[in-house]
Amino acid sequence: MAKLRIVKFGDPALRKVCRPVDEITPRICTLLDDMIETMRDAGGCGLAAPQVGVLRRIAVIEVEEGKVYELINPKIIAFSGEQTEQEGCLSNPGAYGYTKRPAAVTVRATDRHGRVYDLSGTELLARAICHECDHLDGKLYTDVQIRPADD
Repeated sequence: MAKLRIVKFGDPALRKVCRPVDEITPRICTLLDDMIETMRDAGGCGLAAPQVGVLRRIAVIEVEEGKVYELINPKIIAFSGEQTEQEGCLSNPGAYGYTKRPAAVTVRATDRHGRVYDLSGTELLARAICHECDHLDGKLYTDVQIRPADD
């Protein structure tokens, strides 16, 4: 595994709509492994492929230690409620803002073994799912920020 370079706000890759993954290859599996290592090393709870300069619909999430979700071609299929919480991004270190996100989310994705599955989450997991899926569409949390976080 290798630690990847996380691109920062202002990098054009963060504003691109990512391409779907058509085939899960060893290269995709290596990317997943490297993204997990990079996310953990940076102290984050999620990382999307465009944040490491790869314009593919891939994200990883770990809001509970040791429980990693690999999302290939994720699509949010249900959401409900609302939560307003502070949010940040590994591509914008040290900056935070308050955003409104759904309180509960279900995403359909494929794992590295080609299995399609549904993942439902609330609270931080719901926020992370929305945040990472937004990255795959070229959106940043600052696009949905309702106010800056208090210092």
